[in-house]
Amino acid sequence: MVSRALRRLGIAAILALPAGPTLAHAFLEKAEPRVGSRLAGAPSEVRLAFSEPVEPDFSAVSIAGPPGFGGAAAPHTAQGDPRLLVAPLKGPLPRGRYLVHWRVVSADSHATQGTFQFDLTP
Repeated sequence: MVSRALRRLGIAAILALPAGPTLAHAFLEKAEPRVGSRLAGAPSEVRLAFSEPVEPDFSAVSIAGPPGFGGAAAPHTAQGDPRLLVAPLKGPLPRGRYLVHWRVVSADSHATQGTFQFDLTP
């Protein structure tokens, strides 16, 4: 009996504790061009939308493409949306496969990264 009462008291004490801060990470929610997409026309930029604000000074986007691809400019957050990272592409873009690698640091200083591809087809 005493052990049941102590167990119930312990559970009640745990449930009464205030919730601590949530530790989250910025995860990729959407990409333009879409992950794995096949495009007929060349995009002018890569836009990455994350689940929380990112720190552009500590984040990076690198894009590898077919021969003749000029690369991407340094990414920046979109005006008015700190969750949206934009990497302008240096054109013209040749046909072929593009590999996007991103690494972001969120406002709470946690880093996440990922890679995806898209194809520019004739």
